[in-house]
Amino acid sequence: MSSFSDSAFDKIYLLAVEWGCLLLDIQTLEIVRKANRLANDLCTRDPHRIAQELGIEVIPLAFKKQRGAYKVLMRNRFIFIKDDLHPVMERIVMLHEIGHDALHREEAVKAGGFKEFNIFDMRQSRMEYEANIFASQISLPDDEILEYIENGYDIQQIARAMHSDINLVALKTDTLIAQGYRFRHQEYRNQFLK
Repeated sequence: MSSFSDSAFDKIYLLAVEWGCLLLDIQTLEIVRKANRLANDLCTRDPHRIAQELGIEVIPLAFKKQRGAYKVLMRNRFIFIKDDLHPVMERIVMLHEIGHDALHREEAVKAGGFKEFNIFDMRQSRMEYEANIFASQISLPDDEILEYIENGYDIQQIARAMHSDINLVALKTDTLIAQGYRFRHQEYRNQFLK
């Protein structure tokens, strides 16, 4: 069996990005598997219980702008979270930071931690995008999302019904697309089914 050279892989990756997602789908599916495995192994989707089970200390702070941060100090893992977040946003930020722990711990050690001002701004950061996929997978179970879609809910209605954010629900539909479901990429007000 032959292996691809780095330059061949880079060319394939660029084509995949240009065509819209083959390798990104593979990457997304791996993140989905990790999130599902964690939720199943711990028998919970509650971010505070997950953090506790993983040995991550959660520390509320009076941040002015930033919502949360993940940091590893002397092998101890911490999530710092803004102390006055709405419960919906707190859950999303917690799961996002747990996503950094599950997916990017090594990078966090090297970088001295991460901080997020706008966790939905994923244009410039692969790691932010991946942490958001992780958060969407744990907070928005496939079976529940699919049931809402089958019952004709639009993305805004799903976000309200699941006590989530429309941006996270839109991202979740992208993960379902990566899993083979035939939905449209969401622009927030579009219908799901093609």
